[in-house]
Amino acid sequence: MRSRSVLVLALCWAAVFFDGFDVMVYGAGLPYMLDDASFGLDAQTAGTIGSWTTLGMLLGALGCGSLTDGLGRRPVLVGCVLAFSAGSGVCAVAGSVGVFGAGRFLTGIGLGGLIPVCLAVVAEFTPAARVPLATGILMSAYHAGGMTATGVGLWLAPGHGWRWAFAAGVLPAVVAVPLLLRFLPESPAVLWARGRRGKAAETALAYGLPDPAAGPGGAASAGSGGRLRAVAALVGREHRAATLLLWLASSCGLMLVYGLSTWLPQLMRASGYGLGSSVGFLMAVNAGGIAGMLLAGWVASRFGAVPVAGTWFALTSVSLLLLSVRMPVPVTYVLVTVTGIWLYSASTMVYAVAGGFYPAALRAPGLGWVAGVGRLGAVLSPWLGGYLLSHGHGTWGFPVFAAAGVLGAVAVVLSRVVRRGPVRQEVPDGVPEAGRGARTA
Repeated sequence: MRSRSVLVLALCWAAVFFDGFDVMVYGAGLPYMLDDASFGLDAQTAGTIGSWTTLGMLLGALGCGSLTDGLGRRPVLVGCVLAFSAGSGVCAVAGSVGVFGAGRFLTGIGLGGLIPVCLAVVAEFTPAARVPLATGILMSAYHAGGMTATGVGLWLAPGHGWRWAFAAGVLPAVVAVPLLLRFLPESPAVLWARGRRGKAAETALAYGLPDPAAGPGGAASAGSGGRLRAVAALVGREHRAATLLLWLASSCGLMLVYGLSTWLPQLMRASGYGLGSSVGFLMAVNAGGIAGMLLAGWVASRFGAVPVAGTWFALTSVSLLLLSVRMPVPVTYVLVTVTGIWLYSASTMVYAVAGGFYPAALRAPGLGWVAGVGRLGAVLSPWLGGYLLSHGHGTWGFPVFAAAGVLGAVAVVLSRVVRRGPVRQEVPDGVPEAGRGARTA
């Protein structure tokens, strides 16, 4: 990869780091919020607020994935960072549960829009053979941010109150936005579609990308009519079956991600673990998530994203079923970390599968809709966890989420079976450029 392409990956990594922080800070602060009698939050309402957050993510992913080709990817990405930073600020000063929920909804809009845009940017500026690895590296930032949020929660919440943990979520507006505005390039395809053809060619040359005049680029999807045509193409005869299966796999993956991100500490408390260790398990699962992203990206670069995603989903189910059995705390820490290796990268590899499946003109809306429809699982899981805990069924949580892992494995494997027509190639490392046309994804 060229150094400039690495810079694009680094900038998107920083943005996703703060995305992960603002997602995970809710789960890290939730045990302390539930213990704060003056705030008046109970488990079922907390689950509902978690679902509001993921509903905002759904709207953000669907809206921003379609807006990028018209407005540009950099402005949309910056707007997402500003939105979730502002939402965290509202949560920090909220005087009621309702205002806090509104803040989390605003946070969700920014959080949901950011990752599909970053995935599309990284996929465009990365050599094709390196896209799965770059995707894994990018999404490791999410878990680094989650670990940081857990650390901030453990450090600030016990002595200074949970509000300070949310106040730290305002930092992205101060740190990330200036860097993105200064150094992140705009997509050559978007520049070409907006008539800035000289700038598009200059950017493509500087970053070693194909000439936008020679390929489909983004012109076909520019404007509202083009975006509607892109969405119609996603569910048209050629792509329909695989698209629906990818939506299902993404829903299962995000059900796992947001269910465990929100409720892991409380599920562990329901199993008899103490408050400190229960919150610590959230840090352990994110540590596993970082290792899992790098491992999954490396393996997928050699064997393809589909077998890795399917295997990771299945291993997640096995690990979650083991977590439903009470074990000594040190053993549980190891098991939680191993669970993180499979759990988070399973859902991320669904994006790598989608990025390798859709052609260039459909990649941004395709990723946006895979991530956006997947938010249906993310909307359901916080509410479901809250329902189980508030009705005394906390021990059912891990088996229920394990079932989602089995369904995700089946869906992602079937998405490869039902593909129609030519797809963008998944090229393992070491395959020369001349041999790429002979391979299939």
